[in-house]
Amino acid sequence: MSQVNQLDGRALILAASAVGAGLAMIAGIGPGIGQGFAAGKGAEAVGRQPSAQSDIVRTMLLGAAVAETTGIYGLIIAIILLFANPLISMYLKLTGGQ
Repeated sequence: MSQVNQLDGRALILAASAVGAGLAMIAGIGPGIGQGFAAGKGAEAVGRQPSAQSDIVRTMLLGAAVAETTGIYGLIIAIILLFANPLISMYLKLTGGQ
């Protein structure tokens, strides 16, 4: 395979990885909206029944932690695609590159 074709293949993989990383970061929008909604409902519930504040806050924080994992998974995928990109090494192994 010629050097030019090999560079084109790498460039295509890097471009697709950058687009994939951007799409993975869109996953951060959902948890942000969900956590904002949960915090609003939690404040509303505490306003209605102040005696149950500890139970409400505990449940709200547990829900926020579960929702945040989605954003963290998206961030990890984006970091892998941008910095550790296993697709480049696989491409080089298949094409006999450097």
